[in-house]
Amino acid sequence: MSAIEVGLAAGGAAIGIGAVGAGASQAVGRNPGAMGIILGASLIFVGIAEGTFILVAFVLKG
Repeated sequence: MSAIEVGLAAGGAAIGIGAVGAGASQAVGRNPGAMGIILGASLIFVGIAEGTFILVAFVLKG
């Protein structure tokens, strides 16, 4: 796997994490009382994005 492919995978993960953060901040702005639930869900989705990057970058590099 070339450095370009790893860079693309990292960029995709970064875009996904940014989208989760933007959505979470908007959701908390609309409903501050649900901050705990939103934080938990956003941490799960950030973990999925990071896990996918780690899988692509290190496990599947073949």
